[in-house]
Formats: sequence, C-alpha cells, structure tokens
Amino acid sequence: MVKSEYQEVLTKVESIPGIGRKTAMMLVVLTDGFKRFESSSQLCSFCGLTPVLRQSGSSVKGRTRISKIGNAKLRNLLFMCSFTACKCNKACKAIYDRITEKGKSKKLALIAVCNKLLRQAFAIAKSGVEYSKEYRSPMPKFI
Repeated sequence: MVKSEYQEVLTKVESIPGIGRKTAMMLVVLTDGFKRFESSSQLCSFCGLTPVLRQSGSSVKGRTRISKIGNAKLRNLLFMCSFTACKCNKACKAIYDRITEKGKSKKLALIAVCNKLLRQAFAIAKSGVEYSKEYRSPMPKFI
C-alpha cells in the first residue's frame, strides 16, 4: 500500500546513505509521507530525539536527556541506522567526529546523527530532490 501511494518519496528517502528500506518505510508510514509536519524540528520532536532539561526549581539540576516521547520502534531503527551513517554519510560522519572530539560521549554523538538523518530525510521528502553527497546549502554560514 505504501509503495503504491508514496513510491517516489520512499525511493528518495532510501537514497540517503545509512537509511535502509525498513526505516524509510516506517518514516513514510508514520509521517504520512512527511505531510504531517511543517518543519524538521517538529519531526524530531515527534520521534522523541529532542533534548529535555530535567530540573526542579533552582537547586535540583539533572542531566539533559532525549525526551523519548514518540514511537520507540522508529527511534530504535534510527539509532541503528546512525552506526552505518557514521561510516557512509559524509555529513553524519562530520557531526559524529566533531562531537566526539569535544570529549562528549559516543552515544550522544549517535543521537545527533539520528537527528541529522531525520533532517536529511525531511528535506529530501519536502523538496523532492534526490540525495547528493556533494550538496551544499545555498545559505551562507556566519562566523
């Protein structure tokens, strides 16, 4: 049923290095072909991959963790995809290396890679453009 309705979106999302058929299918099904969201940050929140502060008043400050609100199966699939993406996807590898070089944990870096994969999938689905490893954003970076 998904292949008949969303075949084009499915093949474009599968073209991202690190995302396989099962993960692409789950993304397309749960997001209704990415029509349910207007921004990639909404999609990341839906999957439960956004950071949440754990704080009570002014004295009790806990560690920041991911929210885990959302589909646990999709979050697990994205986490498994992040291992492959760190090896195959140039943008994901750059994020992983940058975070681990700062001394942060590898698990935190893998969650950041999950966010990057979701944002790439959202951008490709919304724009309708195939994945290109040489793509550079037209917006200038400010230093």
